Amino acid sequence: MEGLVAQCSARLLQQEKEIKFLTAEIDRLKNFGSIGVSPNLEQLREENSKLKYRLKVLQKSLQAERNRPTKSMININSRLQELFAYAIKAAYPDLENPPLVVTPSQQPKFGDYQCNSAMGLTKMLLKTKEEKVNPRDTAGNVVKHLPDNEYIEKVEIAGPGFINVHLRKDFVSKQLTNLLVNGVQPPTLGERKKVVVDFSSPNIAKEMHVGHLRSTIIGESICRLLEFVGYDVLRLNHVGDWGTQFGMLIAHLQDKFPDYLTVSPPIGDLQAFYKESKKRFDTEEEFKKRAYQCVVQLQSKTPDITKAWNLICDVSREEFKKIYEALDISLVERGESFYQDRMTDIVSEFEEKGFVQVDDGRKIVFVPECSVPLTIVKSDGGYTYDTSDLAALKQRLMEEKADIIIYVVDSGQALHFQAIFAAAQMIGWYDPKVTRVSHAGFGVVLGEDKKKFKTRSGETVRLIDLLEEGLKRSMDKLKEKERDKVLTPKELKAAQTSVAFGCIRYADLSHNRMNDYIFSFDKMLDDRGNTAAYLLYAFTRIRSIARLANIDEEMLQKAAKETNIILDHEKEWKLGRCILRFPEILEKILDDLFLHTLCDYLYELATTFTEFYDSCYCVEKDRQTGEILKVNMWRMLLCEATASVMAKGFDILGIKPVQKM
Repeated sequence: MEGLVAQCSARLLQQEKEIKFLTAEIDRLKNFGSIGVSPNLEQLREENSKLKYRLKVLQKSLQAERNRPTKSMININSRLQELFAYAIKAAYPDLENPPLVVTPSQQPKFGDYQCNSAMGLTKMLLKTKEEKVNPRDTAGNVVKHLPDNEYIEKVEIAGPGFINVHLRKDFVSKQLTNLLVNGVQPPTLGERKKVVVDFSSPNIAKEMHVGHLRSTIIGESICRLLEFVGYDVLRLNHVGDWGTQFGMLIAHLQDKFPDYLTVSPPIGDLQAFYKESKKRFDTEEEFKKRAYQCVVQLQSKTPDITKAWNLICDVSREEFKKIYEALDISLVERGESFYQDRMTDIVSEFEEKGFVQVDDGRKIVFVPECSVPLTIVKSDGGYTYDTSDLAALKQRLMEEKADIIIYVVDSGQALHFQAIFAAAQMIGWYDPKVTRVSHAGFGVVLGEDKKKFKTRSGETVRLIDLLEEGLKRSMDKLKEKERDKVLTPKELKAAQTSVAFGCIRYADLSHNRMNDYIFSFDKMLDDRGNTAAYLLYAFTRIRSIARLANIDEEMLQKAAKETNIILDHEKEWKLGRCILRFPEILEKILDDLFLHTLCDYLYELATTFTEFYDSCYCVEKDRQTGEILKVNMWRMLLCEATASVMAKGFDILGIKPVQKM
């Protein structure tokens, strides 16, 4: 429906331009003698009036469709943008791509939202038409063309041409009721899309370390968000399970556990096993030769060698599983080995299209805007990461038929992915205007000395050790606050896990992913400021308000359907608007994949709630006896709406709140 309205509006504007041009042409010719009315002009005018009628019908249908009850939450900013886009087009039909800037206001005196397009429009008019206009007059012209709508109470023109928008209280109240009755629902985004997210991706036979933490946490949250808005998400773990290192591991396995084919080898410490085999590979020439033979046999799929390879992979999987289960991470493993049989075809396709050059025995491919070529075959005939990544990308595009592909890999790989994506476009696998292929890069984790995060002995920090340390510190913090004296052992354990893993996740996600961040347990576990500890405590406090007033879920659901949410107090109004910005925040993250925006929003929501709670009585009690005298149910519903949005925000971030802490 919205697409039809847009098409009709575009055709109408084009016709009006043509009518204007023909009318001017006739007037010009009239000056040189008599001339009748152009039949072309009459035809255009007739079609134009039909189009205007059709547009009116379509706009009415669209409004009726929007007014129909829906469970989806509304992105208010998007709706206001549509209104102002229409008004700007109606006020200035000749301007191509006019600026459209609508943002939430920073101060109440400037309304709830601001449209700041007038200054840009004024510059555009001066540049394209040489019209010198006051920006305030431009703003006035835009306001004059705003269509009737259910969102705006009033608009004011301020300063040099800012348009301050005040929302209708009945509209905000209605949206809050919709949220409470239907639960927190995603905004409507159109057709369902297939998305592939490549994240975590540890190497087999090596332990997961702190470097894998960011990819795993960021990737999981991106997937949760995409799933919440209704997309079909394939979560892929592109593990490093292929390559020359497996030759030395298999050869070492054969020597250390000769009966591995019949008795499962007790490889306790795979990291130590890897170091032993690497040492032999570097120092024993005979072992090195045998390791290379094992690689050839693995590539030829020799059964005994394949079994040895599977045994090594299984030991790693068990270790990875512990971490994924602790952090509640869900993945489908599809390692480099999955793409081995596809690589020959990839090389042939690039050769057939004439993109391959031979350089010192290597087969290379130069891609647009990349100074370093891709190497798709090494001089010894072997394939590279470039080849396997091209094979993986093609499989995801052609076989998975993905509309969106996201790689959550550190920023050090940015140039590599730029080249891979450019090569895929060059060969015609996808059009970036149709299919979105993105690299969601991220910085490194630093220690408190601002150097790469290491153990005291200089080793890379094992991820499992980090999680265990988090659990220990979390329990220490809870006991320091004497929570062990008021919580049951089960509640204490739940709080410990919630705080430990929630804090580790939030510390990562609350930073702009492109920046490096300093890992500090002390800062993470601080219950002041923008931390998971603060938000988790705030959440349990909000949830306890109804419980302490003896109001259960059933009573809240009944009240949601029957109680009008009053927003007369400035803090009620501020909280109500803040709650309803949730879909706007989600759509922004879907666009740029920066999850710190959600963390900032949750912190703002928690602090806005505190302001509301300090100023507005939800439950009025007798000061002497503590007896409940009155429950202001509309305020209890604001508490419930805040908690519901926070709970969904936590869910997207992978944080598990608890009812008691």
